[in-house]
Amino acid sequence: MRDTVIPAVIIVGLLTVAGVKNPTPVAASDAPTVSDTVPVRLETRHLPNVVRVHPSVFSGGLPEGDEAFAELAGLGVKTIISVDGAIPDVAAATKTGLAYVHLPHGYDGIPDKRAIELAKAVRDLDGPIYIHCHHGKHRSPAATSVACISAGMIPPSQGVSILEVAGTDPHYSGLYQSARDAVPLATQFLDEFDVEFKSVCDVPPMAEAMVQLSHTHEDFERLSKSNWVTPADHPDLDAVHVAVLLREHFTELLRTETVRNQPADFQQWLRQSQDAAFRMEQELPRWRNAPDGKAAPEILQTHTRQIARNCRACHAKYRDVPGSANQ
Repeated sequence: MRDTVIPAVIIVGLLTVAGVKNPTPVAASDAPTVSDTVPVRLETRHLPNVVRVHPSVFSGGLPEGDEAFAELAGLGVKTIISVDGAIPDVAAATKTGLAYVHLPHGYDGIPDKRAIELAKAVRDLDGPIYIHCHHGKHRSPAATSVACISAGMIPPSQGVSILEVAGTDPHYSGLYQSARDAVPLATQFLDEFDVEFKSVCDVPPMAEAMVQLSHTHEDFERLSKSNWVTPADHPDLDAVHVAVLLREHFTELLRTETVRNQPADFQQWLRQSQDAAFRMEQELPRWRNAPDGKAAPEILQTHTRQIARNCRACHAKYRDVPGSANQ
């Protein structure tokens, strides 16, 4: 959950209590040289949505497979920073000679402490640096914007443009707010700020479950677009199996104490989605036996739209905006 936006003078007091001294914005005379580059989308073969934000910092999506990591190495990248809740593929990165750092954050904005950690990371770790979330469209552009502004690598005026180039949805108001609020931090403050960079961070069980649910739902949407037939580019996907997995995700979440303590509408959206996924389990085997070329029955799209509506409603209220309760 994003920290409340508070004035700099209050941040000074709070972080000083936490052992951080003098977290003041940088004075113009104290600022590092600011790059005059603008964010540019790059054409890549194996990496999604790559944007060069600074000569030594890129934003993008999840690297998957040896070819993606090799492409990162080809860009000169030395350090990968994941702001996604999923566990990074440290082994694949290490095999390619790349270091991994895990600094996850949510969709509702970047907490103040995490912003400082990101700034110190892009300033001090071996670069060039690649910051990624899953798709490279929402969290990573925001994190890269905040990191580079806070480290004095780009001017604050470029913050929002990074999100726009990456295609960040305007509904993620907390991410845009983080980019607008970012300011350069004093060099001495970043020097004195102590942080242990880890390749894998502990992620709350609820957040981890939501990550897995999100990935399965993406497979579900992919199958929907292929008329529930296994896509040629994803031979591992079977519609019935994915529907079962999706239903199990909803079922397991509803069993948790965390969800039982959530508001009624949050639980209701999960129950409706669980029911829709269960009905898909029943309908899809019958569709599998239909003649080739026959259009899928409308009921399948009805259930699919129901799940998508519930996800959007839940995200809009509890995930995507500043002050939301769940990640």
